Amino acid sequence: MPDLWMPGATRLDIGDHAPTDGGPAKAIAHITWDKNATAAAPSDLVPYENLVDYFGRNSSGKAVAPHLLWDPFTGRVTQFVPADSRSKSVADTAGGTRTNRAGSVVIQVETLFFPYCRTGGKVYPRLVDTPCKGWAELNAWIRSWGVPDTWPMGRPTDFSSNRSEATWETRAGWYAHAQVPENDHQDPGSWPAFIEEDDMATAEDIADAVWNHKEAAGAGSEPNRTGAVLGWMDTVHNKQSAAIAALSKQVTDLASAVAALSARLPK
Repeated sequence: MPDLWMPGATRLDIGDHAPTDGGPAKAIAHITWDKNATAAAPSDLVPYENLVDYFGRNSSGKAVAPHLLWDPFTGRVTQFVPADSRSKSVADTAGGTRTNRAGSVVIQVETLFFPYCRTGGKVYPRLVDTPCKGWAELNAWIRSWGVPDTWPMGRPTDFSSNRSEATWETRAGWYAHAQVPENDHQDPGSWPAFIEEDDMATAEDIADAVWNHKEAAGAGSEPNRTGAVLGWMDTVHNKQSAAIAALSKQVTDLASAVAALSARLPK
């Protein structure tokens, strides 16, 4: 069974757990949209901690809390309910589809972002313009729950709405808040591309990186294992061509990498 709590995420369990209805596994993409800024009048990003307090400790915020709050500028993630529980971040009117429950999982991600937010002296018009740190881990964990890397109603590229209850009821995958039946929100406006599974880091890849670093350093040299691994991971991230495993998986993979590397060394 996949992890109920995303490895590497901060756990702030609000305790309001309830089962989903079953059906196609889904994820819903949101942005927090805390302020209405413009290109002519950008606004400072709201502190991540404010949103953690709102969803995790405020009674009004708990009533609409998602599964996850994601900070694409730092990679921080806080989780409020386990993956197999419904959350309450989309409207659910009486008599229709149960939007928060319509799947084996319906994992909802609130992203700390609004258009033309400003942080570190730079303005970001769209979510995809941010560093999107932590997306690889987030994508991999949600995929582990059977949510396929597909947008049944199309990957969001703007703030237009497109809703089909028939599609929602029958197809697994990712949905924008702007695509969920019974809702009127238009977010997230954009979303990062999926990480290809074939490009994900493996223990052997890490061992190769360390070994190659040692070979380049010359005979008798001890490899700078930490530098080599971090440098390799930075390259992967910058090219957006590989996924970095979640924290617990990183520990396991690094241990496997050490074992693979040791096997190559002279006895």
